[in-house]
Amino acid sequence: MVASAAAVDTAHSVESVIARLERLPIARELTVARIVIGSATFFDAYTVLAIAYAMPVLAREWNLTLGQIGAIISVGYVGQIFGALFFGWLAERIGRLNVLLITVVVFTSMDLACLFAWDATSMMTFRFVQGIGTGGEVPVASAYMNEFISAKRRGRFFLLYEVLFLFGLLSAGLIGYFLVPIYGWQAMFIVGLIPAILTIPMRWFMVESPRWLLSVGRIQQADAIVARMENGLLRRGKSLEQPSATVHPLDKARSDIRELFKGIYFGRTLMLVALWVCSYMIANGLITWRPTLYRQVFQLPLQTSLAYGFATSAFGCAAALFCALYIDKVGRRGWYTAAFFLAAVPMAILAVLGATSAQQVLIFATATYAIIQTVTFSLYLYSAELYPTRLRAVGAGFGSAWLRIASSIGPLLVGWVVGSYSINYVFVVFGIVLTIGGAICLLFAIETKGRLLEELSP
Repeated sequence: MVASAAAVDTAHSVESVIARLERLPIARELTVARIVIGSATFFDAYTVLAIAYAMPVLAREWNLTLGQIGAIISVGYVGQIFGALFFGWLAERIGRLNVLLITVVVFTSMDLACLFAWDATSMMTFRFVQGIGTGGEVPVASAYMNEFISAKRRGRFFLLYEVLFLFGLLSAGLIGYFLVPIYGWQAMFIVGLIPAILTIPMRWFMVESPRWLLSVGRIQQADAIVARMENGLLRRGKSLEQPSATVHPLDKARSDIRELFKGIYFGRTLMLVALWVCSYMIANGLITWRPTLYRQVFQLPLQTSLAYGFATSAFGCAAALFCALYIDKVGRRGWYTAAFFLAAVPMAILAVLGATSAQQVLIFATATYAIIQTVTFSLYLYSAELYPTRLRAVGAGFGSAWLRIASSIGPLLVGWVVGSYSINYVFVVFGIVLTIGGAICLLFAIETKGRLLEELSP
C-alpha cells in the first residue's frame, strides 16, 4: 500500500509540474533560452548557406566542375543526416542542454577548419564534419523550446524564435554581397566563428527542460525549475493563473527509437518524412544553387548574382515572419496544404516560359521559395508536437535527417539536370514534388494548434 501511495503521489506531482508550466507566461529563463538558442540557430543557418555565397568565387579560383560544386554543397547535408540522428538520440539520454553545447562546438570548430581548406576534397571533408554539428543543433533546440511553451502560445513563440534561422540565411546573403567581392570566400567562414563567442558562455545561464527531467524521473529538479520560473514572474509583478486540473499524465517510458515505427507514430513518421523531403528538396535546391546559376548560366556579374540571392532570402524571411504571426489562427494542416499547392504554381509558370532569363528565375523562383519557406522553417514545430517527450528530440532528429537527405539531393539534382538537359526541366521536377507534398498534407496531416503536447502524443 505504501508503494502504491508513493506511485500515486509521484503521478500527481508530475501532472502538477506540467500544469504549472503550461499556465506560465514568458519567464526570464525562457527569454534567456530564446536568446542563446536563437543565436546558435541563427549561425547554424548562416553556416549552412555560407558555402553558397562563397561558391561563385571558389568555383573560379579552384576551377571546379558543376559536379564538384554540387558535391561540396551537398556533403554538408550528408553530415547533417548523421548529426540529426545521433544527437537526437543522445539528447534523450543526457539532456537537451549538454547536447546543444556539443553541437555548437562541433560546427564552429569546423567553420574555422574551412578557412584553411585548399581544394575540393578538403572542403568536402570539413563541410561533412561541420554538418554533423549543424544537423544535431536544430532538432534538439526545437524539442527544448517546444517543451517550455504552453499550448496556446506554442506556435507563435516557437516560430518567432525559429525565424532566426531564416534571418541567418538572409545574413549569409547580405554578408556575401558586401564581403566576398572584397575579401574573398574566406570572409564567409570568419563571420561564422561568432556563435562560439556568443553562445558557449551564455549556456550556463540556461535551465534544463522540465519535461525532459520529468521523463527521466528527475521530478524534484523539474519542480525546482518551474518554481524558480514562478517566483521570478511573481517578483516582476506578474499574476499567475491557477493550474489546470485537466492535464494529461506524462508517460515516463524509456526512449526507444523503434517506437517511431509503431502504433500511431508510424503513420505520423511517414507523413513527416514526406513533408520534410518535399519541402526541403525544393527550398535548398533553389537557394543554394541560384547565386552560382546566375553567374555560370546567365553570366551575371558577381555583385548582381549575390544581390539576387539575397533578395530571395529576404522574401523568404518576410513570408516566414507572416507565418509565425498567423499559423496559430490558421492551423498547421491548412497552412501546409495551401503552401505546397501555391508554391507549385510559379514553378509551372517558369517551366512553361523556359527560364530563359535571370529575371524570370528571380521572380518566379523567389515566389516559390518564399511560400515553401513557411513550411520548411515551421516543420520543427510540427514534428515536436507529434511526438511525446521520450521521443521528441529523436523524432525531430529522424525527420530532419530526411530534410538533410532531401537537401543533399536538391543541389545534386539541379547540377545534373542543368548539365545534362536545361534549366527549365529543374522547375518541372520541383513543381511535381510540391504537388505531391500538398496531396500528402491534404490526406494525412494532423491538426495540432491549441492542444497540449501530452494530449497530442501519449
